[in-house]
Amino acid sequence: MVEHRQAAALSSDQKKFLTATEVAEILDVSRSTAYRIIRRLNAELDKAGKITVAGKVSARYFYENTYL
Repeated sequence: MVEHRQAAALSSDQKKFLTATEVAEILDVSRSTAYRIIRRLNAELDKAGKITVAGKVSARYFYENTYL
């Protein structure tokens, strides 16, 4: 049981999705610009047949496509 909690704590540090606020902070842009970027990235993912979440973007896909 303790191992399961530790694994959950580790995975929460490595977020799978970024919010618009986080994207705005990372790129130093406004939240409205961050939402526009997220919509664009999610549209690309949707076109590739991936499931997306409105207002959030896959952290891995974000970093791959922003070259950070």
